[in-house]
Amino acid sequence: MSTNRLYFIDAVRAFAILMMLQGHFIDTLLETTYRDHSYTAYRIWEYFRGITAPTFFTISGLIFSFLLIKAKQKGKIKERIHKGLSRGLMLIGIGYLLRAPIFEWFLGIFNDYFLVVDVLQCIGLSLILIVFIYKLVLKKTLLFSITMFVLGFSIFITEPLYRTLELPGVPLFISNYFIKANGSVFNIIPWFGYVAFGAFISTLFYKYIEHPKFKTTIVSSFFIVGIILIHLSSDLFLLIDSIFNIRLFTEIAIYNYLFIRLGNVLVIFSIFYLAENYVKQPLVLRIGQKTLSIYVIHFIIIYGSFTGLGLNTIIGRTLDPLQAIIGAIIFLAVVCFISFYYAKTNAFLYFNIQKLMDRINK
Repeated sequence: MSTNRLYFIDAVRAFAILMMLQGHFIDTLLETTYRDHSYTAYRIWEYFRGITAPTFFTISGLIFSFLLIKAKQKGKIKERIHKGLSRGLMLIGIGYLLRAPIFEWFLGIFNDYFLVVDVLQCIGLSLILIVFIYKLVLKKTLLFSITMFVLGFSIFITEPLYRTLELPGVPLFISNYFIKANGSVFNIIPWFGYVAFGAFISTLFYKYIEHPKFKTTIVSSFFIVGIILIHLSSDLFLLIDSIFNIRLFTEIAIYNYLFIRLGNVLVIFSIFYLAENYVKQPLVLRIGQKTLSIYVIHFIIIYGSFTGLGLNTIIGRTLDPLQAIIGAIIFLAVVCFISFYYAKTNAFLYFNIQKLMDRINK
């Protein structure tokens, strides 16, 4: 497949990482009195901030699965699986490393907060799960496609059943992947559901992208399904409960964030894919290709990884809206600049983890 047909993916990744950066900056530093839902601007900002993580998880599942499927076609599936597992382990390791209070350890202060699970651990484990599922379905694209759709839908539809899950007898290292009680931000369920839907979408690209009407069809489908999920899915779940008397669907409708956010993601995909010729600018694509470095750098600056000195402690929640907006713009520019010209996070860590796995396999 010609690479220009995938440009919109890097553009979406760039959009997601920039939204994540400004979201973390403003959320960390905006003065408390301005966090009021009576302000229209704040409500809009909060809504769009909520789209960021679902977009990032879905696009991660899409691109990773697409490359996995294409590798089989090229006869390089073993190499791609090997790289996928390395990538997953690398993300998990970086996720823990960013929260490791190294200086506190030197002082003999130990706590288990660094074991909380954040976006990197969740995505890393998701990539590893995709590899195992792909192998489990014997690398059959159609079966993989059906499995990922069913898995994503099942995770979303059963969310009320594990919403208040407790795992008192399970080690913290494991339970943090499933419950938020100990401070974890992203649990493998339901967030793997977005990755699964992304993997399903990748199979559509793999199967039909050479069709002359594919772009028109997929853009229209993304937009229509997205709007339906955003505006009609809750009513549909209530209707199902009223007909079949299944209380689960009412509980989904009452707190229907998963399907609504999936709808947001599909609308974003439709817009970026439709406008692909306009968004495939070198700067945008480069940002989309440097998401890991950008994430690591922004985390260190805002939350003070390793040193404990970040903007959250130096500035704190003291900025008014104008200061927060200007600061966020400067912050995005600085982080991207450092990532482009000084950071080698991706290459360095990936290379060394790859070497370690090669030695283990020997």
